[in-house]
Amino acid sequence: MIVTIKNDDGIISYDINSISDEQKLKEAKIIVSKVGNLETVTEALSFASATHRANLEKLLGDSPEALVEESTTKEEETSDKE
Repeated sequence: MIVTIKNDDGIISYDINSISDEQKLKEAKIIVSKVGNLETVTEALSFASATHRANLEKLLGDSPEALVEESTTKEEETSDKE
């Protein structure tokens, strides 16, 4: 399995299957698996967040009674501070 790492020094590729130490090979495969799982979770959370934001925007767009005008908000904030 080829793993490519991108960092400030550039791009470096490694062939994990070439690791001769069995313990290091096992650890490398576990870490690759964990990183893959985390990437999947991150992508799923990003998708879910975007979906919820879009749903909220649609819901609020269909609720004109909830619309707050900027001048009203500033006046209320000033009133709250007094």
